[in-house]
Amino acid sequence: MFKGNKSLNFLYWLLIGISLFLFLYLMIKLFPFYHTVFLFLWHLFAPFLIACLIAYLLYPIVNQLHYYNIPKGIAVLLIYILFFGGTAYLIYRVYPMIVYQVRELNDQFPQFIKMYEQLVYQMYEYTSFLPETVHDKFDQLFARIESSLDQLLSRLVNGFTKVFDLVILLTVIPVLVFYFLKDYNKMKAFFKGFIPKKYRSTSSKMVHAIDETLGNYIRGQLIVCLFVSLTTFIIFKFLLGLDFALLLAVLMGITNLIPYFGPIIGAIPAVAIAFTISGKLVIFVILSVFAIQLIESNLLSPFIVGKSINIHPAAIIFALLLGGQLFGVIGMVIAVPLMTIVKVIVKHVIEWRKVNMKLNTSHEE
Repeated sequence: MFKGNKSLNFLYWLLIGISLFLFLYLMIKLFPFYHTVFLFLWHLFAPFLIACLIAYLLYPIVNQLHYYNIPKGIAVLLIYILFFGGTAYLIYRVYPMIVYQVRELNDQFPQFIKMYEQLVYQMYEYTSFLPETVHDKFDQLFARIESSLDQLLSRLVNGFTKVFDLVILLTVIPVLVFYFLKDYNKMKAFFKGFIPKKYRSTSSKMVHAIDETLGNYIRGQLIVCLFVSLTTFIIFKFLLGLDFALLLAVLMGITNLIPYFGPIIGAIPAVAIAFTISGKLVIFVILSVFAIQLIESNLLSPFIVGKSINIHPAAIIFALLLGGQLFGVIGMVIAVPLMTIVKVIVKHVIEWRKVNMKLNTSHEE
């Protein structure tokens, strides 16, 4: 920015960093004020974002079919029918069962609370030698956990039974995906037209790098999560006979999208439900989750996902914590993909600046 003056250059980037920090701080502090606006925008753009993601994940398959001399229109139609036909059948078979299990869990929630209250009283007897203030803190902690779980179950029941929103998603998304797949190249050319010509080559390389890194990561993670869900359901339902096996399996698969913390978050509800039945079942549930994660982390993930993101674990954990603080579980799910995009952009911007500096230096000479 300031050629030949390192102190001014450092000051410039320091001011940029402070400004970004203040902006994020204000965003967090003012969150309740613009929460409604973001919620409205999310409901408006969610079908488009979901459709874009589905089209992005399916387009390489369409391209591969086109490579084998299948006309692109037929390839799009074939993949479209297979994907949405399979998804519709899965929703038809699985969705009512999930809704039923969520409602049943909500109905049985007071019974679980009574069981845990008995356990808490036993803990009080075992820890009677501790000061009364420690017991008060225990009471506050369990009250918060009870309130949080009650709110979560209420949200799940309301979320799964919002038929109108579901119908809109199920009718709008397939139409959008079809047009996105059909006009994929036209859309790329349209957005490319907004980029100045001198930046097109650099931006094209950057987008290709993001596509290669992020696409492999997302597709690999979805396959791995599907394996985790299916394996968990089979073990919980048929081997352990655990209640709410389908709901717990779906939860395990979704939370598996979160690196490091995901398996722990997903295992907590299963362990909590097993705890109300027997201590022996708790051990079997923990061993089952550990075995599934052992296979996933040592066999499937290295083979399917590989090292597509190539980011240091410490940086990933920081991104997960930041995403969790800002947007909860959803923030933790999108933290790594967003970090991957930022990493590729920063890398290409730095390389572009170095090339420009060399060119400017050669012109001056």
